[in-house]
Amino acid sequence: MSPQPVRHLTPAEYLDIERRSELKHEYFAGEMFAMTGASKEHNLIAGNVFASLHQQLKRRPCMAFQNDMRVKIDETGLYTYPDVAAVCGKAEFEDAAVDTLLNPTLLVEVLSDSTEGYDRGKKFEHYRKIPSFCEYLVIAQDRVHVEQHVRQDNGQWLLSEFHGADDVVELTSIGYKLSLTDVYDKVELPTDS
Repeated sequence: MSPQPVRHLTPAEYLDIERRSELKHEYFAGEMFAMTGASKEHNLIAGNVFASLHQQLKRRPCMAFQNDMRVKIDETGLYTYPDVAAVCGKAEFEDAAVDTLLNPTLLVEVLSDSTEGYDRGKKFEHYRKIPSFCEYLVIAQDRVHVEQHVRQDNGQWLLSEFHGADDVVELTSIGYKLSLTDVYDKVELPTDS
């Protein structure tokens, strides 16, 4: 007996399924991948970052989106859900549903054990193909640690790390300062024994 062929979905089929689904899925190369739930710490950190950005971007030509805003990387075809996305200038969307952002300026991912390698590696590789994308924050949820990647004029990426509770990350892409005190507000971090 021959194995059943794997059916690959078109992007349109994926979007149709995803828009009706109660679960969130990434999409790449014809396949959908279910996203797992996030921990309390993960949700607090992502919420803190979004709340801080949202507040600071009022009355400015930038806006922040939470993790329900899908992002599409046109060049690679990946559809994904960053924890936080921000765009300066006019936001561009894939279609009239206005639920798939095409031109983020800043993307934020809160790391978890199951996604850390992907978020730092392949996912960041995909993100770097977005012409408007110029800043990436990777945030640990088990310790105070933020990595900031900023695209330089020569196309290279500059990494800066922050790990002091009083540190402040200057988000050059959107002209904003993000305090690690705000990022980790109410987050219970493990204590060293």
